[in-house]
Amino acid sequence: MLQRYEKYRALEIDSPAERILRITFNKPETLNSLDKDGHRELTYIWRDIDEDDAVSAVILTGKGRAFSAGGDFGMIEEMIEDPKTRARTWKEARDLVYNIINCSKPIVSAINGAAVGAGLVAGLLADISIAAKSARIVDGHTRLGVAAGDSAVINWPLLCGMAKAKYHLLLCEPMDGEEAERLGMVSLCVADDELQARALAVAERLRDGAPAATRWTKYALNNWYRMAGPAFDASTALEMLGFASPEAVEGVRAHREKRQPKFDPDSPV
Repeated sequence: MLQRYEKYRALEIDSPAERILRITFNKPETLNSLDKDGHRELTYIWRDIDEDDAVSAVILTGKGRAFSAGGDFGMIEEMIEDPKTRARTWKEARDLVYNIINCSKPIVSAINGAAVGAGLVAGLLADISIAAKSARIVDGHTRLGVAAGDSAVINWPLLCGMAKAKYHLLLCEPMDGEEAERLGMVSLCVADDELQARALAVAERLRDGAPAATRWTKYALNNWYRMAGPAFDASTALEMLGFASPEAVEGVRAHREKRQPKFDPDSPV
């Protein structure tokens, strides 16, 4: 089963049980941040999984003390400086969301520690999302100086409601695993030391269920996301537009200098 995934080098791929594929963000020294290769692999692996008859369920998790810290600064700075990189990343951001939505195999995420950016996209779009109590979920786009793109517009209002979505997205307010479960952002919250075992147990139940019934239920439910497609497409375009603005430059500089950003109140918008 694993031979098909040998081309994926930025992600760790293994099989913890029969017919279950596990994807692990494996760059713990940088809290599992994603460079451009990791971002591309996370975007397109779902097409291979969808076509793989040997896979019945998927687990997505992170190694070490984080799930994923999102895109690394090298990738973000390249987006600010290069319009071709922005265009490529815009396509990947759209494809990542739609590839997960359209992947027929059920996906379980085991969210440990910090969860940000593209990793968080996949974690929250998983069919069953399980967070450790110590998980720290945050969408930091506006603090970075860009619109909340990724998947926030397509799923956050559905998961936790519009009022809570705006509160967390506009203010970049983090939530831990227990708060995420209370708000409906994740399916379950468990003790940190139970996370991986619970994710595997859920994946095994999905594997052993009726395949067509499970996959068709997922397809039908995900039409809620597909209906939000135009709003999502607009959000990703506005996010990329933001990377060409002075606000993104200041946002990245503030992150690197570990201070609050100072944005110009006289915005051109």
